[in-house]
Amino acid sequence: MTNDPNNRLSYVLITPARNEEKYIETTIRSVITQTVLPKKWVIVSDGSTDCTDSIVKRYLEKNAWMDLVRMTEHGDRHFAAKVSAFNKGYERLNGVSYDIIGNVDADISFGKDNFEFLLNRFAENPALGVAGTAFIEGKSVAYDYRYTNIEHVSGQCQLFRRECFEEIGGYVPIKGGGIDWTAVTTARMKGWKTRTFIERTFTHHRKMGTWDSNQIKALFKHGLKDYFLGGHPLWQFFRFFYQVKKKPFIFGGLLLLSGYAWGWASGAEKPISQELIDFVRQEQLNRLKVFFRGLLLTK
Repeated sequence: MTNDPNNRLSYVLITPARNEEKYIETTIRSVITQTVLPKKWVIVSDGSTDCTDSIVKRYLEKNAWMDLVRMTEHGDRHFAAKVSAFNKGYERLNGVSYDIIGNVDADISFGKDNFEFLLNRFAENPALGVAGTAFIEGKSVAYDYRYTNIEHVSGQCQLFRRECFEEIGGYVPIKGGGIDWTAVTTARMKGWKTRTFIERTFTHHRKMGTWDSNQIKALFKHGLKDYFLGGHPLWQFFRFFYQVKKKPFIFGGLLLLSGYAWGWASGAEKPISQELIDFVRQEQLNRLKVFFRGLLLTK
């Protein structure tokens, strides 16, 4: 364990960024004003063609713990490319001692004690493998944690205990998405605890799942992702009822079901192991049992 003079866990951050000139300075200001700074923060410009690089460079001289890595320009923008960028940053951490490694998107902002708070949660629970906080989109917290799995940690800001990250093999490059979900769920399958702590929040400035599509397409793609990430059909059926309460209401639920059905009908490849699929489906069925048992007890 590598601690600072105050006996605190140390951490490092990696931020893949592609054409993030609109938001990245907000993210940088959030990190450099933290009450506990990272030992190293590697920002990987993934072939950016805007002012992302120049914005980052303005902060390097006064913050020696920051680093900028430039990847070759390319036309692709998908989730597997994000993993490639993250791994390029991960290479820069060779020889750096740390306890916690974090993936931070380039379009978020958070309070000054965000990382200190999370480091304390890791210190309190040695079995905690992945942690994060709830996130705000628009004017409210994105998920209702009465129904949403509090053991999932949203991918915009995920912190891993180093041993956990190495045990799960890091991020899996899945073009269709779900790299964050796969990492967190694999950690639980391996016996680690994972948790979103709702006592703190961060702000996601770009609506989730819409960097290359509108909300309609995003909902369909989300349903397709639910299929190829092994979601149980019964679970997806009840997700429809959860979605109909949110804009675009019934239509949104139908889009989720349509995406899932399209994945099944087209035989979409499932990029995760059968072991993980079995684990996921058992988790989902257990959560449904708990939910309906709770409904019965309240009657």
